[in-house]
Amino acid sequence: MNKIVILVLVAMCTNLFAVSIKLGSLAPQNSPWDNALQKLSSEWSKISGGQVQLKIYPGGIAGDEKDMLRKMKTNLLGGSALTGLGMNDLYPGILAAQLPMMYESDAEFNYVFNKMKPMFEKELEKRGAKVIIWTQVGWIRFFTKNAMTRPMDMKKEKMFVYAGEARSVQVWREAGFNPVPLSTNDVMTSLQSGMVTSFATTPLSAAALQWFGLAKNMADMKWAPLMGGVIISTSVWNKITPDMQKKLIASANQIGKSMQGEINKADNDAIAIMKENGLKVNAVPREQYGEWRKIADTAIKSVMGTQVDPVAYKMVQKHIADYRALNKGK
Repeated sequence: MNKIVILVLVAMCTNLFAVSIKLGSLAPQNSPWDNALQKLSSEWSKISGGQVQLKIYPGGIAGDEKDMLRKMKTNLLGGSALTGLGMNDLYPGILAAQLPMMYESDAEFNYVFNKMKPMFEKELEKRGAKVIIWTQVGWIRFFTKNAMTRPMDMKKEKMFVYAGEARSVQVWREAGFNPVPLSTNDVMTSLQSGMVTSFATTPLSAAALQWFGLAKNMADMKWAPLMGGVIISTSVWNKITPDMQKKLIASANQIGKSMQGEINKADNDAIAIMKENGLKVNAVPREQYGEWRKIADTAIKSVMGTQVDPVAYKMVQKHIADYRALNKGK
C-alpha cells in the first residue's frame, strides 16, 4: 500500500474521537477548584494522547452558572463546573439534598449524598449532562456588613441572591428578608456601592472571591451544605470512545478525591485567614437555632414541587432517618 495512503488512514483513525471541550467555571484562578480543573485538563490530554483537550475558562469568564448552562445548550460550551444550585436548574432534585438546617453533621450529609448520587447522575444524564466529578464545596454561612446572629438582624440587611431565581426571591421576601437578585459577577461592585450588604456562601468562596472584605461579619452557623461538580454535555461526551471514557472517568475520580481533601482543609484555613484580615465570627445562641429552623422549614415547603423534586426529597429524608437509626447512641 502506498505510504501516503497509510499515513492518511492512520491520521484518520487517530482523530476518530478527537474532542476539544470548552469548560466554564466560576472558580478564581489558582483556587483549589481551578487547580483541580487544570490538573484534569493536563491528565486528560496525557491519557488520550492529546485527543481530548479540555480548555478551562475560569473566574466567570464564561458568565454565571445560568449563562454557562445556556451556552452548553447552544454548544458554545462543552461543559461547566457548577455548584449544586446550578445543577438544580437541570434537575430539581439536587437541591433536595442541600436544604438548610437539615443535617446534624458532615458525616450525616456525606452518607445521604453518597446514597443519592446514582439517582442524581441518572437524572442529569437524561437531561444531557454527564457528571465527571462530584465534590463538597463546603457549608454555606451568612456574611454581613453588620454583626448578625438572629433572623431579625438579617432582615435589616440587603442580601444577594442569584438572578433568575424568581421563586427564591419570593420565598425570602415572604419571610421578611430583603433579597437583591444579581449575577455572581456583579456582587463585588454591589457590595462596594451598598446595593447589597450580605450574602450566603462558603468561607472558601468568600475568601477566594474577596467578598468578605466588604462584609466582615460571619454568623457561626452552618446554614446548608453545598455540593459542586463538573458536567460535560452528553452530546460531546459521546464523541469519545467508551474505552477512553472509562480511563478519563477513572482519572477524574482520582482528582475529585484529592480535591475534596484540599477543599476541606482550605475551607477551614479560609476562616483563619479572614479572621487575620478583620473577619468577626459571631456565635449564634442555641436558642436562635429554632428560629432559623422555622424559616428553613417554611422555605422548604414553599419551593417543594417547583425547585425541589418531592420524590428526591422523600428519599433524602429516608436516608437521614436510616443514618440516625444506624448511629443512635454513638
